[in-house]
Amino acid sequence: MPIERWSEHVIVAHLSDDPQFSEDIRAIAQLLHKQSLDVVLNFSDVNFLNSSNIAGLLQIRRQQVQAQRKLVLCGLDTRLWSVFLVTGIDKIFQYSDDVSTSLATLQLQR
Repeated sequence: MPIERWSEHVIVAHLSDDPQFSEDIRAIAQLLHKQSLDVVLNFSDVNFLNSSNIAGLLQIRRQQVQAQRKLVLCGLDTRLWSVFLVTGIDKIFQYSDDVSTSLATLQLQR
């Protein structure tokens, strides 16, 4: 999973499909435990989410809320979006269409 540092306070993580997805989420959670950063999670290469993946996303969200940092998810296709809708977690995350729009969203919220 490539992690791009866009600024001193913003990273973009390009997530991979499972089984790599679970490792990606753990690595991001560990990074955020050490550093307070705004995060864009790019799902454009992800085709499937399981309950473990969702739990990892919720953990990252909790870390971001506690650190008073932003988290934006982008690149979700209709299959992934339906998982968010069915589980009800669509209401707790911030979404954007793509990485560029996500970065602009973070910039505007500062």
